[in-house]
Amino acid sequence: MGYHMKEGFHSIFTHGLMSFAAVCMIVACLIIMGSFSLVAVNLDNTLGDLEAENEFTAYVDENLTEAEARALQSKLEAVPNVDSVTFVTAQQALENYKQRYVDSEYAELFDLPSEVLRHRYQIHVVDIEQLAQTVKDVEQVDGIAKTQAALDVAQGFVTVRNVAGAVAWILILMLLIISLFIIANTIKLATFHRREEIAIMKMCGATNWFVRWPFIFEGMILGLIGALLAFLLQWGIYSLIVTAITEYGGLQLIAIVPFKTLALRVLGAFAAAGLAIGAGGSLLAIRKFLQV
Repeated sequence: MGYHMKEGFHSIFTHGLMSFAAVCMIVACLIIMGSFSLVAVNLDNTLGDLEAENEFTAYVDENLTEAEARALQSKLEAVPNVDSVTFVTAQQALENYKQRYVDSEYAELFDLPSEVLRHRYQIHVVDIEQLAQTVKDVEQVDGIAKTQAALDVAQGFVTVRNVAGAVAWILILMLLIISLFIIANTIKLATFHRREEIAIMKMCGATNWFVRWPFIFEGMILGLIGALLAFLLQWGIYSLIVTAITEYGGLQLIAIVPFKTLALRVLGAFAAAGLAIGAGGSLLAIRKFLQV
């Protein structure tokens, strides 16, 4: 292994221009894949925040007293998929309603008695995909007169999240395959200049794996170098985009995940992808020249 690693390092500096080209290709491929991945992560985070804010309302039977209405909380909390339950009295509901029109010229029109509204519960769910079933289960609780839930909006969030996740993974997989073949062809050009050296080694009795290992180490080293450079560039690009979004007030709806919280995962993914692309590309590139 010491010999193979030595040969791998030696080959990098011997074929400096081709090594530089391979590193540049790895950096470009990783940044493209990383950018798509980070977009997918931020989109999923944004949708997750929007889903967390989504809730539905359960209205208490108007014949129940406030004490009887409050007693329903334990039953509602026991419903599957219910995350939290908040009781809102009729008076609180009226105050919230008035607050919306406090600056309106028609504010005095909303000076109504609290009896016109019902006690209610604001209910958050654990899994928004099960919102429809949770609404049905809540409606079965004795004392709940009716519910109000934006099922279409919730289903829209779920659809967008699933489609975005699927598209991101498909693009990442396609880019990974394309990157592998690009790197393989780049390394093949470097290997072409060493075809006579490989032929001599084979004629002297070297096994295929003895010939392969220096190229594998060379590809892995190039992959790691490319991964480190791609990580630093990705960090810089991400920071510039975050700054632009922060300065542009119209995009405040987007919840940007700080890069520091993703740094270790991005570095690990880039290192793993760089090693895989480098080693895989080397194996694909040298396959043809082993047939002596």
